[in-house]
Amino acid sequence: MSYHYAPIMSVVITLVLISAILVHKAKEALMDEPNERSLHTLPVPRIGGLAIIVGITAGWSVMWSSVVWWIVLPMLFLFAVSLRDDLKGLSIRWRLLAHIIAATVLMIGSGLALQNTLIAFIVLLCVVWMTNLFNFMDGSDGLASGMAILGFSMYGIASLMHDNIQQAMLNFAIGSAVLGFVNYNFHPAKMFMGDCGSIPLGFLAAAMGLRGWQLEMWPAWFPVLVFSPFILDASVTLIKRLLRREKIWEAHRTHYYQRVILMGWGHDKLAWHSYALTLTVGISALFGLYFSSNALWLLFLFWAGVYAALMFIIDKRWNNFQSGKDAL
Repeated sequence: MSYHYAPIMSVVITLVLISAILVHKAKEALMDEPNERSLHTLPVPRIGGLAIIVGITAGWSVMWSSVVWWIVLPMLFLFAVSLRDDLKGLSIRWRLLAHIIAATVLMIGSGLALQNTLIAFIVLLCVVWMTNLFNFMDGSDGLASGMAILGFSMYGIASLMHDNIQQAMLNFAIGSAVLGFVNYNFHPAKMFMGDCGSIPLGFLAAAMGLRGWQLEMWPAWFPVLVFSPFILDASVTLIKRLLRREKIWEAHRTHYYQRVILMGWGHDKLAWHSYALTLTVGISALFGLYFSSNALWLLFLFWAGVYAALMFIIDKRWNNFQSGKDAL
């Protein structure tokens, strides 16, 4: 059926658009200039998100009957707002308002707002956070794009495991669109996805996770575990900055992945190790769908221990690095 062509359509359209953007002078209007948060030293065009979102939309268009309006419309809305932000800049107030509006549409359209107001409010906050954290983690070449490919692929595989081919193809189309971009984003990056790519992808990570939960293809913990490498880094970093009373909306380089780069790891080495971690976490999450409750707790405790150990090691090495004693 036609929906099997959705991932192919996504990757082809993305590749064509990126090739066109790279040879067009218009890319000069959207150059990412290095700042306090940046790990790059030269300006790089940040328009890859345009190709990604058009690629996703093109892929979904061949199976439009399977697409729900309350996911696609907020995605396009966030893309438009974020593109405006990339072009001319928007204050944190307007960006956050847009994220809340998109999450609210998701809650209303999915019916969750009418089913349980408290749960809907909690999920809304989670959606807004996921929308933002994907942007926070898009600071190293190939990192966020690789996470998107692997994360949405796990959603797709889990959908196939429950014989829902339509949902699988929708998720594979997202991953395929980013796959068409990642070669240009790998170090040294020729292009960044920009907010117009990372913000909608963060929203989709939450929205497609919610959709799968509502369709009873996976429990609520599954999307959290699949994207846990990003969720833990961004969340722990935010908490630390709040405790230090820093302005959390300002650019910084205190994420764990940023510190690893600053201590000597290259972008490509970080990306490949992150891919390995994400793939391992994702596969364990897929197996976890068949675990008993006791086995699930062991799985959660195992990954909690792994993440705690990794953060402890990086924190210790960072302190030594700051003292001029050590580096990774």
